[in-house]
Amino acid sequence: MNNQKQQKPTLSGQRFKTRKRDEKERFDPTQFQDCIIQGLTETGTDLEAVAKFLDASGAKLDYRRYAETLFDILVAGGMLGGTLADDMMRTDVCVFAAQEDLETMQAFAQVFNKLIRRYKYLEKGFEDEVKKLLLFLKGFSESERNKLAMLTGVLLANGTLNASILNSLYNENLVKEGVSAAFAVKLFKSWINEKDINAVAASLRKVSMDNRLMELFPANKQSVEHFTKYFTEAGLKELSEYVRNQQTIGARKELQKELQEQMSRGDPFKDIILYVKEEMKKNNIPEPVVIGIVWSSVMSTVEWNKKEELVAEQAIKHLKQYSPLLAAFTTQGQSELTLLLKIQEYCYDNIHFMKAFQKIVVLFYKAEVLSEEPILKWYKDAHVAKGKSVFLEQMKKFVEWLKNAEEESESEAEEGD
Repeated sequence: MNNQKQQKPTLSGQRFKTRKRDEKERFDPTQFQDCIIQGLTETGTDLEAVAKFLDASGAKLDYRRYAETLFDILVAGGMLGGTLADDMMRTDVCVFAAQEDLETMQAFAQVFNKLIRRYKYLEKGFEDEVKKLLLFLKGFSESERNKLAMLTGVLLANGTLNASILNSLYNENLVKEGVSAAFAVKLFKSWINEKDINAVAASLRKVSMDNRLMELFPANKQSVEHFTKYFTEAGLKELSEYVRNQQTIGARKELQKELQEQMSRGDPFKDIILYVKEEMKKNNIPEPVVIGIVWSSVMSTVEWNKKEELVAEQAIKHLKQYSPLLAAFTTQGQSELTLLLKIQEYCYDNIHFMKAFQKIVVLFYKAEVLSEEPILKWYKDAHVAKGKSVFLEQMKKFVEWLKNAEEESESEAEEGD
């Protein structure tokens, strides 16, 4: 009896120890790391086998609790994580130990894709891991940084990562030491290789980072010229042109906003013209673009009458007042043609202005905003489709008059000779 009674606690103790061991493997970070590394060692460098192993292990191991450890292993082989002891197991089946080429990083990206698709809750943990890795780029070798950059580019392209992770690259020390810009070169090369510059731009816009790329450089180097030179020389001309365009678009928007404010305050035209010319020079904005901005600004400062019979009179009065301002930015034939097209589009888009087109053009001709040659060119073949039959009919008599006047002046010139 006594012997039988003594056996029961022994059996119970064994069960307790087994359960504790199972729990330790499930909940102890060291045990978790050892299990993953042992499995990776057995799969070797066959990344399809690695993906299958990780898929199966998620049912037995606590990925949710140890997401950081899991990703540290897959990226660096278990070398990261300050709490891990020096004698911890390591593996070479990881990003940092792999070959430094895009094809290998594309294969690793598939491992992460499959894992995160299978265990959706890992998405946030993976994003946090990449943000952390980017902050500690200085601790990695150049080759390790290159591999991580290529991998990140591929993962951004396929949507596994959100472009907001790039915020980590704006860390002051990384920027100052040139690490951020060098990393960005590799990252954008692989991202654009997977997609194209338009897709990259769309992703950046979604997280309001399309206008922040120059922050990859220290403040004293944050210029379009420096950015363009650096990334063009690195083989990323598309990205350079995109950033240049973004800066130009930003400058144009700012110019229009300031113009409207100056007009609403009633600033003298000479001050407005001086400001616009300075902005043109500073931001390299061509005159044909500027005349479009000036026209839009002029037309947006008025509450237009809703009655068609009154709006033409109101428009002529308003535009006569602003003619000197418009004339300052139609010193080239292309600028005059641009203005004519802007007037055509405006009159077509605003139905009450349909009958005002010819009157506006004649006014601008008399005020020397527009000249004969661009008007005749517009009439002949430079107009757009919007309302062209209506507007060409309106302009018919005036164009005939211009042609006659031109012929008369030519014959007078010949007689004078």
